[in-house]
Amino acid sequence: MSINTAEDFILTVHYRLLEFYRNQIRYDHNYDPVSELVSSLLSHRTTNQNEKLAFDNLLTRFGSWENVMRASLEAIIQEIKPTTWPEQKAPRLKRALQMIVDKTGKLSLDFLSGLDAMKARKWLEALPGVGPKSSAAILSYSTLKARALPVDSHHFRVAVRLGIIDKKLGEIKANLVLENLLPKSFTAMDVFENHQVMMLHGQQICFYHNPKCGECILLDICPTGQLLF
Repeated sequence: MSINTAEDFILTVHYRLLEFYRNQIRYDHNYDPVSELVSSLLSHRTTNQNEKLAFDNLLTRFGSWENVMRASLEAIIQEIKPTTWPEQKAPRLKRALQMIVDKTGKLSLDFLSGLDAMKARKWLEALPGVGPKSSAAILSYSTLKARALPVDSHHFRVAVRLGIIDKKLGEIKANLVLENLLPKSFTAMDVFENHQVMMLHGQQICFYHNPKCGECILLDICPTGQLLF
């Protein structure tokens, strides 16, 4: 593929990484959207392993998200202690679940499937603890399978080093900017795969410290890598 435009560059990056990481992409994100919301709220500054432990703790003790919503803050905190800042996350989680019921009459986010993705994200971001990354993750990762691009720190770092965005933009604004830079023809699955491969590249090659530029399949088109290597 010749690289003549910004879109050509983004597509070249996407397809090289997709070919390299395809076998590592997790296509088994099958949480319902409320469960994905809970997972997202628990995951902030927490390892995947500890987030999953806290998530499972809640379901083991309470049996349902309705029961978590009705539980005391102290009981919720006890079960999510594997995460960072459980004292902050517990009230956000409890309030977010209650707000869904208050606004819709039941603890379900399935209705979001009938909304435009941007409207769905705006609705979600009115909940406590839900920002652009979380709203995109809920829509993309859950059974809703909507077209939305989550951008974590790994994805952001790779995009900055490739010169796709400026670091000054920040991770929060980068979610929509990077999504809008993707081809309009990209399906929800294409967008999901783009996040997955960018994230995996940041986790395995493009480290914050001492990136493995010599092993990078993007080195020939990466301005940062060419300066470092």
